[in-house]
Formats: sequence, C-alpha cells, structure tokens
Amino acid sequence: MVQMARRGRRVMAGAALAVAGTLTLAACSGDTEASEPEGTSSDAPAAEELTPVSVQLQWLTQAQFACYYSALDQGYYEEAGLDVTILPGAVDIVPIDVLTSGGADFAISWVPKVLGAVEQGAAVTNVAQIFERSGTLQVAFADSGITSAADFAGKSIGSWGYGNEWELIAGMQANGVTLDDLAGGSTVQQAFDMNAFIAGDIDAAQAMTYNEYAQVLETINPETGELYTEDDLVVIDWNDEGSAMLQDAIWADADRLASEPAYEEATTAFIKGTIEGCVFAKDDPQAAADIVTAAGSTLGTSHQLWMANEVNKLIFPSTSGVGHINEDQWDATVSMSLETVNPEGATIITTEPPETAYTNDYVDAALEELEAEGVDVFGADYAPIEVTLNEGGE
Repeated sequence: MVQMARRGRRVMAGAALAVAGTLTLAACSGDTEASEPEGTSSDAPAAEELTPVSVQLQWLTQAQFACYYSALDQGYYEEAGLDVTILPGAVDIVPIDVLTSGGADFAISWVPKVLGAVEQGAAVTNVAQIFERSGTLQVAFADSGITSAADFAGKSIGSWGYGNEWELIAGMQANGVTLDDLAGGSTVQQAFDMNAFIAGDIDAAQAMTYNEYAQVLETINPETGELYTEDDLVVIDWNDEGSAMLQDAIWADADRLASEPAYEEATTAFIKGTIEGCVFAKDDPQAAADIVTAAGSTLGTSHQLWMANEVNKLIFPSTSGVGHINEDQWDATVSMSLETVNPEGATIITTEPPETAYTNDYVDAALEELEAEGVDVFGADYAPIEVTLNEGGE
C-alpha cells in the first residue's frame, strides 16, 4: 500500500487493505509503506465519516487508470465522501471474479469480457462507461503487405487472448477472413509486449494505443539507428474498421444495487469522483502521469505521459458526458458478442444480456451534480498534447 501526502489530501493506493465494511483482495504489487499524510482537505468530510470502498483494476498500476489515481490524489473521492482503495490487477486477476466474491466494491473491465461472465450468472452491472472509444490496434510493418484485416489471410497474427481477442476476430470476420485462413490456422499467442513483432516472428501484433504501440515507437530501428516512426508502421484501428467494442467500464454488484441504498449512494459518489479525476487528467496529463508514477508504476517517464495522453483520447471529447453508456455502442458490442466466433467455435454470449447488465442511473446522477458544480464533463474543446517518446520510454 502506498500513502502519500499531496496538497494536504489523504491518498491511498495499494495491493490489499482491510477496512470496515469492505473486504479487499490481495493483488500483485511492489508497493511499500510510506509516511502517513499530515492532514486532510478542509472541504472534505472528516476521515471517520468517509465510506470505505475499493476498486479492482484490470491491470497493473499505470496511466490507463489515471482517472482513478488522479481522483484519489486530488481528493475528489474524499470530497464525495469516500475512502477509496485502489487494487492493482495482474494477469491472473479477473476483476469481475474479485467483485462477485466480495473482494472489491467496484471493478474495471472490458464489456465483452464481462458479458460472458454475466451469461454464466455473474450479477454485475456496468454503471459507467469511462472509455468511449476502443484503444485496441493491430500493428504491422509498412512493408508487410498488410493494409487492412482483409490482408491477414496467410499471415502470422498475434493476439494476447484472455478475452482481448474479440475485436480482432470480429474485424477479421467482417473482412471475410476466418481463423482458419491465418498462418497456422489460428492466431499466435502473443506476450504482453511487442518483442515477437519487432523480431519479425509476428506479421501483425495486437497493441493498445496507450501502451504496446508506444513500445515500438520507443525502440531503435536497426536499419536506421533511430527510433521507429509511425511511417514505419501500418496501424489497423478497430474504431475505423467498425469492430470496436466497449472497453474500460466501472462495474458494480447488481444485487447490492438492488438492496443497499448506501451502496447505491457510494456508486454515484465513486463515479462522480472518477469523472473529476478524468477531467483533471485531461487538463494536466503530465501531472496525472506523475501521480500514477508516484503510486507505484514502473513505466518510463515519456511512456507514462504518452499513456496518459492516449487514454485521454479514448475519453474526450465525450458524446454524452464522461461515463454515460451510449445505447448504440452498447448494442453494437452485444451484437458482435452474439456473432463473433472464437477458435473453439463459440460466441462470447448466446443470448441477450439481462436489463441489469447496464444502467445510466448512477452515472447520470453524477453528471448532473458535476454540471451543477461547473465541471465540464464533455470536453468538446479537448485537444491532445504532443508527446515525444524516448528510447525505452524513459
């Protein structure tokens, strides 16, 4: 667990913390104890009045989650009446399992991954869709002969699996390419890095705009002695291809929402604080990157800033207010989940999810409060910054 004193606000982030009324689950983290903060914000509720809640992230501490770490650091959660613990994820941590087992009060996860769990009986609800756009790419070298998913036939196509492959498969199917058409008759199991791609073992690799894509751009091209550039690459963006699915969302316990008024209040408060954190990260991505680094991320300085900037692009400008779940995007994700076939011949889901699978009740309440307070929850004038990547992301 990391504790930092910043602007006089109480900040907590770490692997596991036992708090009254909240059961948290140990997560992979190298965090260590730091000194106790000197004080709390004068405009935040007293510590004993705060409601303790925890949120399970989908991955390790990094600027993908700048909204949450910024909200914690800047005291937005405290101002909303919450004492929040952030639980970093890992390869072997399934956020929805942590949520449904009582190990966290909220979880961050991609929608298609959770829809399968919902069909299997997980009583969870998407209460805020923080990422409005998908950050998933398929990246090839410019001389690969690949310009679209239609060119994947006969090629070695990398994928992480673990439910991260659905947009790729949906995009292939939309272009008339089946898994059998690929070299070897299926995707290649790709590590969570770009090493195999850079080595030439994979013709097109899976990458997130905010992470693995940058890993290539911060690597030396042996032919030039300089860093790879965007001109060296072909990028297939599933937002452009029409197979983008909803990604980072805040999930809550559906049974508790139906039976615990206090949990409902905490849900709205958590969403409100998170959105404020997103707005902070938009307005000052460097500060957000620094906050995440201080919370325990080991990513390099330029890579962390790149990530914060790219994540902002997935959130802003917001069509309906940050976190509001757009029905057309939800329906498109559900439709592809019903139609996309995995290597075993199964679709993500076989029936429409229940009405409890998502709701805008809590996020809209949070948005209304924020707009009344003068917070710009749309960011219509948002413009990303220019980030220069250094070798190795340093």
